[in-house]
Amino acid sequence: MTAITASAVQSLRQRTGVSILECKKALEEAQGNEEKAIEFLRKRGIAQAAKKAARDQFEGSIFLMQEGSKASIILLKCETDFVARDDNFRKGGTELAQTLLTKGEAAATSFAEEVVPVLVQKLGENISVTEMHLIEGAIVGSYLHSNSKIGVVIALEGGTLDKARDVAMHAAAMSPAYVRPEEVTQEKVEKEKEIWREQLKKEGKPEAIFDKIMIGKEKKFREENALLKQPFVKDPSMTVEQYLADAKVTAYVRLAIS
Repeated sequence: MTAITASAVQSLRQRTGVSILECKKALEEAQGNEEKAIEFLRKRGIAQAAKKAARDQFEGSIFLMQEGSKASIILLKCETDFVARDDNFRKGGTELAQTLLTKGEAAATSFAEEVVPVLVQKLGENISVTEMHLIEGAIVGSYLHSNSKIGVVIALEGGTLDKARDVAMHAAAMSPAYVRPEEVTQEKVEKEKEIWREQLKKEGKPEAIFDKIMIGKEKKFREENALLKQPFVKDPSMTVEQYLADAKVTAYVRLAIS
């Protein structure tokens, strides 16, 4: 019998959405041939997802659950808003978030491997768990927008639950990608610098002062993308950092359908 590698199983699972166990069985039957394995799965009626896996997923929903100082947040994607609003899709996402919250990441991953293929079969769209996070902290605040398209979880050390919730709502509205300015990647900064250089050239600025100008632009760019340095939505006279005072952000996750 042909030895089936873990990477081969993972490749088939990504294409079909079928569980690891079923993928391994199919690959064993097909002696390692992925295309034949897909045929076996289709014949068994559990791999219609193979044709759908390459289709773009522009819609979906955020599922968020919180219990005390722990919260789970999941991004479940699909192709259309119609499916995102389907009761079966909502039920599957809710159960997945509950599993992550109460049983942890390993159990949630196993559950996803079973429930997602079922949803694909039932709803006829490419569906996948794009992200899942389990957040714990001394104080945890969360916010889920009414349309389930934006969800935020914040963990604080110090501060209050109200402050954590306020900052979560702020992040939902202002979409900071990072907590602190120094966390903005150099790669993103370099991409912006290319744009700034072109802008300065068009403005007729002398190249000798480009570097000096871009120091200020980089500082501003980093702060605009950092949660703590943004003007606080409820009171723009202060930054989020000033609003939090002595409280420290220990975890931050923002998921959105965009």
